[in-house]
Amino acid sequence: MKKYIIALSMASVLLTSCEDFLTVIPETELTSNTFFKTQTDFEQAVNAAYTPLRAITTERSWLLSEMHSDNTYYGRNPNFGAVDPQEDLADFSVLVSNGTNPNTHLLNQWRQDYLIIARTNQVLALIDGVEFDAAAKANVRGQALFLRAYAYFELARYWGSVPLHLTPVPGRDAAALPLSTEDEVYAQIIKDLLEAIPLLPKRSAQQLGRATEGAARTLLANVYINRKQWAEAEEILAPVISSGEYSLMGSYEMAFSDNASNKNNAESVFEVQYLEGAAGFQNDIIYRMMPRPLLAAELKPITGTSNTQNLDGEGNNIPTPDIIAAYEAGDTRKDASIAWVFLSSSERIDKNYPYIKKFAKKHSQHGNTGTNFHIYRYAEVLLFMAEILNEQGKSSEAATYLNQVRARAGLAATTATGQADMREAIFKERRVELAFENKRWFDIQRTDRIQEIIVPLGQRIVADPAAYYYPPRAEPRPNVFTNLDKFYPYPAAESDLSPYF
Repeated sequence: MKKYIIALSMASVLLTSCEDFLTVIPETELTSNTFFKTQTDFEQAVNAAYTPLRAITTERSWLLSEMHSDNTYYGRNPNFGAVDPQEDLADFSVLVSNGTNPNTHLLNQWRQDYLIIARTNQVLALIDGVEFDAAAKANVRGQALFLRAYAYFELARYWGSVPLHLTPVPGRDAAALPLSTEDEVYAQIIKDLLEAIPLLPKRSAQQLGRATEGAARTLLANVYINRKQWAEAEEILAPVISSGEYSLMGSYEMAFSDNASNKNNAESVFEVQYLEGAAGFQNDIIYRMMPRPLLAAELKPITGTSNTQNLDGEGNNIPTPDIIAAYEAGDTRKDASIAWVFLSSSERIDKNYPYIKKFAKKHSQHGNTGTNFHIYRYAEVLLFMAEILNEQGKSSEAATYLNQVRARAGLAATTATGQADMREAIFKERRVELAFENKRWFDIQRTDRIQEIIVPLGQRIVADPAAYYYPPRAEPRPNVFTNLDKFYPYPAAESDLSPYF
């Protein structure tokens, strides 16, 4: 493993207010043996463990788990040239050599997750050796366990078997570990979350933006669903619904953060925190997702910025015709999620492109927004419960939770009857409710529907590339949709540092 596993960065944030939670403490020369002396030290350290979530969300997740599905695709610009790492993910053409690939997006996802793990391991290894307020200590420990579990859950879903680091790495010689099996990794995730749940405060007693009991329960339910442990999932998730801590917002559009307001609202179970400005905590995800080339005059009505600039190059996370067609007539989520922009500089004959509207909030400066990003929303909790109940043969009870989500979207109650029909209805509902929230690939993967969904997608793109944003001078590459593996290959740069993969 790389040096990021060896050292704990002391860049951290204060735990006093929502803005302080985003304020980084400058790096120092302190070592873990001299730094961890007080409650504040541990609170700062666990704050630092949240930080990689920003880079993961803005730079990686949508590439690895949304564009790598049938929900979004990549717009080619033949005047710009190839951007192979991104195209390979969109095209399911990630080449594998001895189980590895040099794709930079895979490498950076791996490193960011292990950075979370390195920082939480440092907290968990030392926290019992320092005396401070018991409730505060439990809170810090619970957050560290939650974050470590989340990082390993990402790794397990992307790679299956991964090295299982549970203690700080003392030096480079000890940095490489054998691959633990997928079952072993999941067992540790479950163990961490079962320990975290009683330690974490409820949402109403926790500082906004931090992990809570409800977030840990929702994550563990997600893990159990992936493992098809339906009874365990129901038991762990039911208290989230009965707690009264969460509710659906009045409209779908209201569920999502604005630039500076509506953050951590009643529907938010866990979301990544961003802050507009020069402090380094901004979110630029909408800029990464917009189709290109986009002139400043075409972008300004969307962003409202005072210094709007052109977006050049190739791009990016564009809703497919498939997801656009997936919405039922009258579904209010469609117009809240997708809008259209005219790209006058595009070489396509049809220069109208869809873009992801749900994250496009007005803000001040180009490339700099404070819009938060959800990891879990209460709507997904309801859909999780619908799936959990249906898989236990309780289809009529499942419909109750499914219909809450549909009603908010302006739709009639589901007509699905029986387990198979209800399973399909929930699967389709998850697609439109959670569109562009980095859930789709994981849903396809965990339900073993890669061949059923991704193979026909590839056939449609090859047959009609213009419908998938190819200009006349571009065509699908020969190797598109040739790698339909459940897991990604290991990052080649990491394999160079380890004898185990």
